[in-house]
Amino acid sequence: MINHPHDIHPHFKINGNHFSRRDLRTVAYSYVKEGEPFEEKIGDFLLDWLNDDYKTIKVRTSGSTGDPKTYFLDKQKMVNSALSTGKFFKVREGTKALLCLPSDYIGGRMMLVRAMVLGWDLDIVEPKSNPLDEVFKTYDFCAMTPFQMDNSLGRLHLVKKLIVGGGTVTENLIGLIQGIPTKVFEVYGMTETISHIAARKLNPKTDNTEKRPFKALPNVSVSQNAHNCLVVKAPKILEKELVTNDIVEVLTYKKFFWKGRLDNIINTGGIKIFPETLEKKLQKLITHRFYIAGLPHDSLGEQVVLFIEAPENQKFLSDLKQAIDRLKSLSKYEKPKHIYFVDKFEETNSGKIHRKKTLSKLMS
Repeated sequence: MINHPHDIHPHFKINGNHFSRRDLRTVAYSYVKEGEPFEEKIGDFLLDWLNDDYKTIKVRTSGSTGDPKTYFLDKQKMVNSALSTGKFFKVREGTKALLCLPSDYIGGRMMLVRAMVLGWDLDIVEPKSNPLDEVFKTYDFCAMTPFQMDNSLGRLHLVKKLIVGGGTVTENLIGLIQGIPTKVFEVYGMTETISHIAARKLNPKTDNTEKRPFKALPNVSVSQNAHNCLVVKAPKILEKELVTNDIVEVLTYKKFFWKGRLDNIINTGGIKIFPETLEKKLQKLITHRFYIAGLPHDSLGEQVVLFIEAPENQKFLSDLKQAIDRLKSLSKYEKPKHIYFVDKFEETNSGKIHRKKTLSKLMS
């Protein structure tokens, strides 16, 4: 491994080929001029990374939790993040890795940085919904979105360790990855934290799988503020403590449970409802994409409503209402007062449900 952004690990490979720093710049230019659209993005990033005049890298957020933002991340801190990942997941020099995430966001960019810093043999494929469809070799490490993992279940055995982030991993999907040899980890992080700063193992499932907390990576510690929001302290990747909008239950300075977003909380009759927690309870009942939101109510302040991305179906609606009524894990405040069918949810650039835009469009 290396410790400086100006250096490239001598064992670093792309698609089986070694590249010196100079050769890598040539490859990056060829990607920009002649590559596929996804390769052009890789080339743009590599040229910025190899430019010693740039001390930072420009990265956009997907906009799933608000308006898209742009951050300038320090290259040395990106190197530090890569080193932390290598230590935590034991993926060091010679690791055969697969990049199948878009390289205009932090997840894909950090896969490239990890490969250059840790000395990985990195293969690159188009970032599509089923990235393993044309893969016929085994990899030690890969990062995917939950949507990609869901569409790759039949070929996940080709990956030894898989990290999944960028969206919610449903209980149904967790159930589908039991019994496979792949070690699957859900990761927590964001652009500001330079990708993940914590992870939790999702398989093999035990009675305590739902109670498995996120565990912070090396040189990262966590706490919570007066609003129960997660506070991240990571001097090697952050300039100062980061106060997030994520509601958590902190167990120790290294472990926490994630409950939901502060800006998504529904206050109904004085009772606070976490939509993400409620959605987990409903996942076994609904196979379509859905989400919970709060709408104004005269006496309650807000009421819980359920939006489902599917054609309106009266039988399905009737059966679902009965199933929800029978669900003992739901309090009376958590049971949706209304259920709406939506043809198509609004999405972010990275394909996540844009809750606020969808709700705004429906209300208008």
